Amino acid sequence: MRWVAAVLLAACAPALRIPARPAGELAPATVRAQDTSPSLEVRMMPAEVYLRTYMQLFGGAAPLEVQRRARGNGLFDTWNDYAAALGLPDYRNDLPRAAQSNALMVATAERLAIALCVRAAEHDLRGSLPPAERLIFAFPGVPRPESREAFSPLFDVVHRTFLGYPAALAPARRTDAFFALFQATLARRRSGPLAPVEAAWVTVCLGLARHPEFTTY
Repeated sequence: MRWVAAVLLAACAPALRIPARPAGELAPATVRAQDTSPSLEVRMMPAEVYLRTYMQLFGGAAPLEVQRRARGNGLFDTWNDYAAALGLPDYRNDLPRAAQSNALMVATAERLAIALCVRAAEHDLRGSLPPAERLIFAFPGVPRPESREAFSPLFDVVHRTFLGYPAALAPARRTDAFFALFQATLARRRSGPLAPVEAAWVTVCLGLARHPEFTTY
C-alpha cells in the first residue's frame, strides 16, 4: 500500500514550476542562396487578356465605343483589322491561335498603344479634369517636372496603372531612364498636334504600354 500512498501524496503536491528562460537563436545547419530564377519561360499574354486590359485603360468602355474614341488621324482602324494580328484565332479561315509573338503582332500592339496614349493625353491633360476622372495620367494638372525627384511620384502613378506595382520595386534605374526619355522629348518637340509636355507624357505612356511586363507573364 506504500505505493498507493506515494501516488496520493504526489497528486496532492503543488505543480512543479519551471522558470522560463530565453531560448536564444538557433544556429542554421546550412545556408543556401534563394533561387529566384523563373521556373518557366516567359509566356505571351493571351490576346483576350490584353484586349480586356486595353478596354479598362480606355475607361472600361465597350469595344465599339473604344473603337469610336480611338479613331481619327489614322490612329486606329477597326477591331476586325487587328483581331488576327493580335493572335486571336479565326476558325472561318482555318487560322489558329498565335502561340508566339511575331513582327506583325508587335506592330499591331504598337499601333494600339499609340492610339491609347495619344487619346489619353488629349482626354486627361487638356481641360481641368480631376485625377479621379482621368484614364492614364491620374495626377493634377499638366506637370512639367524639372528634376528626377519631382518626376518620380508622377511616373509611379502611370507605372502602377500599366504594370500593377510601384516603380520603386522595378529594376534599378527604370525611373531614371523614363525621366531621361521625358526630358529628351521635351527638348526636341517643337510643333505638332500635341504640346511638348503632352508629347513627353505620351512617350512615357508608350514606353510602359510596349513594355514586356505588360504583354508577357
